[in-house]
Amino acid sequence: MIFNSAIFFWFFACFFVLFNFVFVDRRKIIWLLVISSLIFYGTWNYNFIALLVFSALADYLIAQKVEANNHDPVMKKRWLIASITLNLSILAIFKYNNFILQSVQEFVSLFGGDISVPMLSIILPVGISFYTFQSMSYTIDVYRGDMKAHRGFLVFLATLSFFPQLVAGPILRAKEILPQLVNMRVPTALNIRIGLLLVLLGLLKKTTADLMAGPVGVAFNGQADVSTFETWIGLLAFSAQLYGDFSGYSDIAIGIALMLGVYIPMNFNLPYFSTSPVDFWRRWHISLSSWLRDYLYISLGGSRNGKRARNQFITMLLAGLWHGASWTFVVWGAYMGVIVVVTQWLNERPALAKWVNSKNWLSLIIKIVVTHYLFVLSWPLFRGSSLEAAWTMIVDMHIPQETAVTAGAGIVMALVVAGLFLMHFVDALRIRYGDALANRQWFFWPLLVIGFTLFFTVGDFGHDFIYFQF
Repeated sequence: MIFNSAIFFWFFACFFVLFNFVFVDRRKIIWLLVISSLIFYGTWNYNFIALLVFSALADYLIAQKVEANNHDPVMKKRWLIASITLNLSILAIFKYNNFILQSVQEFVSLFGGDISVPMLSIILPVGISFYTFQSMSYTIDVYRGDMKAHRGFLVFLATLSFFPQLVAGPILRAKEILPQLVNMRVPTALNIRIGLLLVLLGLLKKTTADLMAGPVGVAFNGQADVSTFETWIGLLAFSAQLYGDFSGYSDIAIGIALMLGVYIPMNFNLPYFSTSPVDFWRRWHISLSSWLRDYLYISLGGSRNGKRARNQFITMLLAGLWHGASWTFVVWGAYMGVIVVVTQWLNERPALAKWVNSKNWLSLIIKIVVTHYLFVLSWPLFRGSSLEAAWTMIVDMHIPQETAVTAGAGIVMALVVAGLFLMHFVDALRIRYGDALANRQWFFWPLLVIGFTLFFTVGDFGHDFIYFQF
């Protein structure tokens, strides 16, 4: 069940009525939320409902053991390690098992060995990377004393399985959402209007992202020779597709949650207007970036003891591996680590301080363009099928190819760039004026009707969201 499908519209309409008008008792609402979330998740593959419940139950019980051993630091740490080991083992089995086995086989072959390692036929549970990180952070927060272990498994399960953000984020901390479910607020009329606006914008961004699939496919599928110009079209289209698809999902998730009276923090903040790679990772997939900062980077030592560059590199390397079980993602993460470390080093050079801090419009434009170029340069690794294919595409970006440019390519490029800017422009307006718009009902409701009519007319139902694969 996906947000841009007819079945989800019916599902949420029924849920919304039951949530607001039938199950008014808090305990019944929690039961409704849990059952509805498990039904939502089970429409992909009901066999993995048990895995989700098991992850929740394991960390729920372990967190209590962690808290109960506050007087014994050794046992307390052992229980934390048990949680981390369990969660990472689940990820390793379902997401990285075949990658590890295949890498071992290829490593042995480098030394002349010839072994055949049987690959396992395992389905990747949708959303496993998201809810595993979310569950693991709960135990870590209890260990650090940032929150108390919760008593009441049903509410904790509702927290972990909360259907708006279950399968593709944002990645929530238990301390962010658990208190909200313990003390369920009745959604206000303003909550509902802002939520509807976010849902509409998310659906329109998803529609824009789907329209980018054509030029992306031409550049990445490798079925025919592609000119340098069309390679750039495909890469910029992928920038637009990735942003529209994922930020659109986040907007819908945040909007639906708000319509239920639950606040989820913003997950994207105009990332393609970033002025450096460090700035980009403060604006892109904010819930993942902050999770990696708080639970990985700081745990490695952060900026202490002169190890900041090492810790930044390791954090970004593992961020790449989180995105996918292949060497393209490992190299992508290493590349991200390098540009983040180099940027941080350059920002601290006294000779560049004037440039770094400059607010001059020309310097800002140059920094934005250079930053976007550095990320476009990484898309062949992120989207490509192999390291060889990624390298070929990077070469094609910079060395003019003899292949003739297809007629109409200029128009396609203009539409791609327009779509990229339009999504950011609309986001900027929503961030600045969204609340004011929701309060002007004489203008808000006609705009909403026009927007949903546009989506139902132009939008194509049923296209999966890109981040489901992670």
